[in-house]
Amino acid sequence: MEWPIVRQILTALILGLAIGMQRSLSRHGSTHGNFGGSRTFALIALAGYLSAWLSESFAGIVWLAGGWIALLSAVSYGLKIQHKQKWGMTGPVTAVATFLLGVMIRKGWLEYAVFIGVLIIVLLEIKPFLKSLESRIGPREVHSGVLLLAMTFVILPLLPDRTVDPWHLFNPYQTWLMAVIIAAISFAGYISVKLLGQRHGVFLTGAAGGLASSTGVSITLSKMFPRSDALIPTYAGGIAIACTFMYLRVLFEAFVVHPALAWKLLPAYLGAALSGLAFSYWLYRRSRSGPEVRFENPDFSKNPLQLSEAIKFGILFGVIYGAVTLVKQRYGDLGVYLVSFFSGLTDVDAITLSLSQMAGSGKLQEFPAMTGIVIASVTNSIVKLGIVYWLGGWRLGWKLTEFFILTLGLMGLGLYLGQFIH
Repeated sequence: MEWPIVRQILTALILGLAIGMQRSLSRHGSTHGNFGGSRTFALIALAGYLSAWLSESFAGIVWLAGGWIALLSAVSYGLKIQHKQKWGMTGPVTAVATFLLGVMIRKGWLEYAVFIGVLIIVLLEIKPFLKSLESRIGPREVHSGVLLLAMTFVILPLLPDRTVDPWHLFNPYQTWLMAVIIAAISFAGYISVKLLGQRHGVFLTGAAGGLASSTGVSITLSKMFPRSDALIPTYAGGIAIACTFMYLRVLFEAFVVHPALAWKLLPAYLGAALSGLAFSYWLYRRSRSGPEVRFENPDFSKNPLQLSEAIKFGILFGVIYGAVTLVKQRYGDLGVYLVSFFSGLTDVDAITLSLSQMAGSGKLQEFPAMTGIVIASVTNSIVKLGIVYWLGGWRLGWKLTEFFILTLGLMGLGLYLGQFIH
């Protein structure tokens, strides 16, 4: 016997057994039967391998065997509907896919067959998660997901990847690409809030909300703070964890647009994020049970993936990108820092993407881009601190002051160290 053939046969059997075992264990304790178990799926995979092998001498065997498996699956599905009133087609479809895995292995695509087999097992295993996801996601989220696909694969390819104005400032493709990136990141944060829920306490809400808008979390929790000294660690911790996620979000955006710049930002933002997580955990350990947090209409849980929001961000990115280009030409790096400061008063994402894009295209050196992103982050942090003092009082504000002294101090140290990373 030849070892390569034995290896292929064993691989087909193992994949079939693994898929069949998952099917059997998934209905463990259930009174409803289903199509096949471990032995059945192992034999189906082996049948696929044998039919592909025999087709090398007898044409049409794969079609005959595959049709027979499909027929058995259809009969099983019909009997299940007739006797048990169950409409799920996962078992029959999995049987056909398992048969095709055996065919692939014989055709020499063993690695791809193993990869697809593992994906099949994962898809079968995450059924409870997918059901939970379907129960939490509504038509609005589905429409938003379709819009994101249209923004990415329909609108973006149609836009010219060149400047279209006399001053060579506005590139429609790059502007819309940034809108797609921030829309995708914001939508991921929004879906995380939907999945995690908003009734699991201040800390969990702060973490989930920080994926989309740490400013929104700061406003909401500061307004809800009951002015009780015993609850300062709880509400300060919720805001702190949201602001910590802002550091991680900025770092991720830089990695998406210009990885080389992100590596230089890594010491600054990783230091800020790790110290922020440590400070938030310290507050969590000191926190006490408080009232359940409900958000009737929080700013950070609005669906960010709306066409109007994408257009507004695209315009904002285009304006900032053009402004940075103009002031860079007239005032040098100082102009970049001024734009970063004013941008950070309201938003960090747009200036982060703008400066990262300019550094990646060679229009701006990496050090002023790094410094501009940090200036915007510091400005935005000071604005959020002012919001906490204004809406939550000086006791809550002082606790967040300690947080920002720690995180921004380490950010400054990391920015200095980042100069020496090549």
